[in-house]
Amino acid sequence: MNTPLLLTREPATEAQSLADYRKEGGYAGFSSLDQVSPAQILEELEASKLRGRGGAAFPAARKWKLAQQAEATVKYTVANGGEHEPGSHKDRHLVQYYPHRVLEGMLWCGYATGAKVGYLYLIEDMAAPIAAAERAIEEATEAGLLCTALGNGFEFEIKIHRAPTTYVAGEETAALDSIEGGPGKPREKPPYPGEAGLFGQPTTVNNVETLAHVAWIRHHGAPAFAAIGTEESTGTMLFTLGKEVNRPGVYEMPFGTTYRQLLEDCGGGVRGEKAVRAVLPALSCRFLSADQLDTPIAYETMKSLGTSPGCGGVHVIVEGQDVMEKVASIADFFMKEQCGQCPPCRMETNQFAHILKGVRDGKRGDFSGQLEKIARFTAGKGRCSLIEMAAAPVLSAAEVFRSDFEACATEAAEPE
Repeated sequence: MNTPLLLTREPATEAQSLADYRKEGGYAGFSSLDQVSPAQILEELEASKLRGRGGAAFPAARKWKLAQQAEATVKYTVANGGEHEPGSHKDRHLVQYYPHRVLEGMLWCGYATGAKVGYLYLIEDMAAPIAAAERAIEEATEAGLLCTALGNGFEFEIKIHRAPTTYVAGEETAALDSIEGGPGKPREKPPYPGEAGLFGQPTTVNNVETLAHVAWIRHHGAPAFAAIGTEESTGTMLFTLGKEVNRPGVYEMPFGTTYRQLLEDCGGGVRGEKAVRAVLPALSCRFLSADQLDTPIAYETMKSLGTSPGCGGVHVIVEGQDVMEKVASIADFFMKEQCGQCPPCRMETNQFAHILKGVRDGKRGDFSGQLEKIARFTAGKGRCSLIEMAAAPVLSAAEVFRSDFEACATEAAEPE
């Protein structure tokens, strides 16, 4: 399957207009909204097996059902585009060039769950995506798709919220905190957003890519979507490839594709034809070694390896690269981006950075054992999953690049 579901105009140079989006079937379902019930939308979503594309891979239908079944007169939806992970650019790409796909997904979510207001959550420095979203909202409003009754008494309003430029502000409860006027820090769960989210009301938070897929499912049907990919990982996923490849950019591929295919078919191979030593599916995941490049990209196959596709922001480690610098930079990122609320998280991220600095400085010791001991102690003790996210790349690096870790100590110990 090479026909894209979302990125239908690549290379895209400007935002897709409402007129062009409608030529692809966009918003068509809202002309006959009286013929489909919220329950039917939810059944279709469940049949599609769509899972969240923000990294957690939570089944979208389960989130929607939680909010749909909640008894409340006011409900909300949030399209989370708070993309602040190094190496990931797919959310801003989608909003900047395909804003109506995201808006339509928000509309369907609002209709299915009973929400009347949606927030498009974008980082405040995303100037181009914000401008594209503002224009798309204007077009949709002028066309009578927003702030107007569309059938069954449904009307929906979309607002843009500019989020702080911090990593944790992309976590779903942190997004709610920011929209409410807070600093954008994670909250304790439960309650979950579907029960008591924005302003204490049932709220459905989905990644913008997830919602864009919802729009496609409504156009083409759940069976067509479920037929793409694998049994447990249906549809396509957006991946960001960086400067390590000849053709950096955002690409869409079906689940079941391998990382070797992604690098070669999409990225045009590694620059300088250097050998690939490992791949990091996303910054918060475990490394895959070179002999695992042919593993199909799917939640079920990667789970068996202790990792996941994450948000699709792919990092490639090539022959000759300073591995220790890369791993240390990842640890430093999480240390600086943790929000400071949870002592275990502060302790873990600081200790990881400290240990890796020691390794780079040539200190000897059981670095792997130290890292694992800290990770075991802190596991599951934070308000969000940053503790696990920070541990995954560091612990796996100590396994995949053990010779590099040991070489630092050996070289430093040798007399000049």
